[in-house]
Amino acid sequence: MTTPPTPSTPPTPSTPPTPYQQPQPQPQQPQAPAPRQPVPSQGHVPHQPAPYASPIPARRAHLGDALVSEWTKLRSVRSTMWSLGVMILLMVGIGLLAAVIVAATRDGVEGEINTSGESMLTLGFFGVLLSTLCVMTLGVLTMSSEYGTGMIRTTLTACPSRGRVLAAKALVFFGVVFTVSTLTTLVVAALQISIIDASAPATSEWLRATVGVSLYLSLLGLLSMAVGALVKHSAGGITVMVGLVLVPLVLAMFMFSRSLRGVQDFLFAYSIPSQLIQFYGAAFGDRGPHGWAPLWIILGMTAIAMAGAYFSLDRRDA
Repeated sequence: MTTPPTPSTPPTPSTPPTPYQQPQPQPQQPQAPAPRQPVPSQGHVPHQPAPYASPIPARRAHLGDALVSEWTKLRSVRSTMWSLGVMILLMVGIGLLAAVIVAATRDGVEGEINTSGESMLTLGFFGVLLSTLCVMTLGVLTMSSEYGTGMIRTTLTACPSRGRVLAAKALVFFGVVFTVSTLTTLVVAALQISIIDASAPATSEWLRATVGVSLYLSLLGLLSMAVGALVKHSAGGITVMVGLVLVPLVLAMFMFSRSLRGVQDFLFAYSIPSQLIQFYGAAFGDRGPHGWAPLWIILGMTAIAMAGAYFSLDRRDA
């Protein structure tokens, strides 16, 4: 008797995991061991990376760099343009106005005016005297303005040599003022001679009235810059320089006593306006300096003031 075949049981489908079931962690694959670094033998130096080399060529700073920096600062501030512009305007305007007045009145009721070359160059003195205020103001601001804005700290950080900073400022300022004043005085003197139709002065007279006056103005500006370095304040430095120019003349005018006659004559002869007019051949007396002597006087005063400015800049904090 044969047994009937039993029906095969169908495979039960796999039950999906419930949300509460956690996934089984996957077995980690074994990692290959890191290669061992060879131990340097005794006396062998391992390779070091090369240090960084800047593509900008490095060199030591010198005076030329300081000159370029000071020239950039001087020509980029508005006080330079205003001071030099007013200086040129005073020299040209007052000088030509004086020449026109003389040309219009020399044959008038007041009598004929002497039209020699020396006296005609003297007409430029009035504009130059007023322009000294512009030169002194610019000289003080060249140094004191950096103390007011705090720029002096940046300047001394970029150039720690304080003597180099002072020398660069002095050279740039002297060159700018001397160039501008020389060209202006030359033009004014030529126009005055042409307007009045006077005879040409001698070469020595031309040099004193143009180059000599310009050198005196430039040194006066350097003296003002030194005062600005000593005072470190714009208004204070300008006040000191204006007093240096005007106070001797004002004091001399009020010395009426006979016992003070010698002091009065000295102040009249050696005040800055009296020294400046010497370059035009005029004088207040025989006791004062003559010829190129006022230039050596202002040079000595400027040298002493610049030495004081150097020690002040070098010893005191910015």
